[in-house]
Amino acid sequence: MKLFHFVLLCLIISTSAYSQKIITTLIPEPQPSDSVSHWDNKNKIDFSISEILFVNWNAGGTNSISGLLRTQFNRNYTTDNIRWANELIMRYGLNKQDGAEVRKTEDAFQFSSTFGYRDNEKSNWYHSAKFNFNTQFTNGYKYPNTEVSVSGPFAPAYSFLGVGAEYASEKKNKLFYFSPFTSKVTYVGNQRLADKGAFGVPKAIYDTEGNVIEHSSKIKSELGTLITAFYKKKIAKNINFENRLSLYSDYINKYGNVDIDYDLVIALVVNQYVRTNIGLHVIYDDDIKAKEDVAGTQVTVGPKAQLKQVLGVGMTYTF
Repeated sequence: MKLFHFVLLCLIISTSAYSQKIITTLIPEPQPSDSVSHWDNKNKIDFSISEILFVNWNAGGTNSISGLLRTQFNRNYTTDNIRWANELIMRYGLNKQDGAEVRKTEDAFQFSSTFGYRDNEKSNWYHSAKFNFNTQFTNGYKYPNTEVSVSGPFAPAYSFLGVGAEYASEKKNKLFYFSPFTSKVTYVGNQRLADKGAFGVPKAIYDTEGNVIEHSSKIKSELGTLITAFYKKKIAKNINFENRLSLYSDYINKYGNVDIDYDLVIALVVNQYVRTNIGLHVIYDDDIKAKEDVAGTQVTVGPKAQLKQVLGVGMTYTF
């Protein structure tokens, strides 16, 4: 009887051990998870509004209200040797004054993508390829004339594609790009504007009575040198300084004439949601001819510097 009890006890122990072994082998061992992402995403939406209202104001004045919406989306991919930066900027502003129609004050669609590779992880210089595309959303007018547009969506549109070298600081607050070979394509989708030779495309061919014999091409292609720079700095407490510069010169047509696009923004930060923006935008393009009113007649003159200044207080949301 004791022998029977001993055999039974051995069977129970072995069965329990075997069962335990089976159970433990069915539970997977925890695997280390790779939660590190090489993507860095940033979105910013800014809306500012300004208003002037007069009631029984003896000195006189015109009631007006303005609004400006700005968005900026960044998608950056970074590894030890690769940097791929994508940025989309959109701006649109309107103004309404008593006795006048709603007028556009800002209109921009800008996309840029830069892919860079470096051989040395300690170097801030990358072998890079850059693509830029710029256009606008709606028609533009020479106010108060709102019957005939002077610009529009894809009229013009500019695209840049080239290869070169880019310097990117560790904090990404300093960027410098130089390309000796960049293609610039100007597209004017409005045939009426293209026939007039707007934005540098060749003019249409007319007969002596002013009728079009041969329509203009809507596209102008160039090859030249492109230099872009970006610099951002905190110049004082709650005051941020940011500027962008683009310089382009065409090898084929008047090499040495430089197209300039400079954008400056100074942000006075109240808190994470409220800020005041002071902006300055300067453009000089040798292909864009200015117009002057001489004795009631519009006369085309040479290119001139274009200047726009913006001041606004608004709400900013970053996520």
